[in-house]
Amino acid sequence: MNKRLFSVILIVFIDLLGFSLILPLLPYYAEKYGATEFVTGLLVASYAAMQLIGAPLLGRLSDRYGRRPVLLASVFGTFLGFLLLGFADPVGKALAATFNPQAANLFVLGVLFLSRMVDGLTGGNISVAQAYIADVTDAKDRSKGLGMIGAAFGLGFIIGPATGGILSEFGYSVPAFLAAILSAGNLILIYAWLPESLTPEKRIQAQQNRPAVTLSALLAALQRPLSGPLLTSRFFFGLAFAVFQTMFALYALRQFNLQPRETGFVLTYVGFLSVLVQGFLIGQLTKRFRENLLIFSAGALMTLSLFLWSVVPSVPWLIVILAPIAVSGGVLNTLLSSTLTKAVQPEEVGGILGLSASIESSTRILAPILGGYLLQSLGTWSLGVFGGVIMLGLSLFIYRSISISGD
Repeated sequence: MNKRLFSVILIVFIDLLGFSLILPLLPYYAEKYGATEFVTGLLVASYAAMQLIGAPLLGRLSDRYGRRPVLLASVFGTFLGFLLLGFADPVGKALAATFNPQAANLFVLGVLFLSRMVDGLTGGNISVAQAYIADVTDAKDRSKGLGMIGAAFGLGFIIGPATGGILSEFGYSVPAFLAAILSAGNLILIYAWLPESLTPEKRIQAQQNRPAVTLSALLAALQRPLSGPLLTSRFFFGLAFAVFQTMFALYALRQFNLQPRETGFVLTYVGFLSVLVQGFLIGQLTKRFRENLLIFSAGALMTLSLFLWSVVPSVPWLIVILAPIAVSGGVLNTLLSSTLTKAVQPEEVGGILGLSASIESSTRILAPILGGYLLQSLGTWSLGVFGGVIMLGLSLFIYRSISISGD
């Protein structure tokens, strides 16, 4: 079990390292070719839009064919997406020379969109990694296991953004090529080291009991006494937090004129906090407090933090307010998934996590579009106010529907 846990956590870390290398660069990359805040929001949303399609399919396929082959296929798609991102400029300009030399920037932006869509379609493998953890842990240790996945996310964000920001000084394509190399290495790691976690018996059970990833399946899950409120909370938390995440680099550019290098260092700080929370703090908190109480407390803390974010006057104060945002986000992200896996039968875990990933992906479609519009129309302050209002309503909902439920 230790080898399997370590292997899948290492795979998630490398995957997120590649993703976080380019995360702070996309707004600058898009702006170079004339994209507005709204178009940049659409670029970020295109990844999530394709992930909305791909994530539930990957979850279902992993229930049927196993976690390992699906992880192999998804990481290969990520490799292709990063490679296309690195070649966006020459490919876009070559297409423009063939079809319309006056629209070179438009063609490059088109290739940027295509690269993110390819990665999004195959890159929604977090639900598969979570299902793998659920396969090899019992209910008692599942929160800790999923917290370790969150820690892998955080470690990726410690190293990736700062590295990407530094490499961007040599060109925006350089971090993309490094991300492609990391994805290729991840493919080798999965093939050579990761054993299958889903036994033939569990695979048969999963196929027989797997909920269809359809609107009717989502409605049925929402009607359950515990999974319903958890999935609802996933959506609204995801919407508020995704506005913060997807718009942060553009916010930093507009509000404080931070460049990729500085933005990368700030995101590295956030990643460090995420590691502390999800890698160490979660295990201690769940031993002392009920998960439903922790979910409510984290929701309330994030509400206050996002409202304060809307009025941050300087970079030092921004650094201060990012701490409670990172802490509350790490707790909510881990415990919503952990509690959800305990609310269904073991053979339903892959399907319900696929539904959860689809809901989260839908927020990552809406959030950058809404965030880009708010940023362009009202200003940087509107992002925090929007997220704070959403989280205030959600905190009241959690108090009434989750925190009073049995653990």
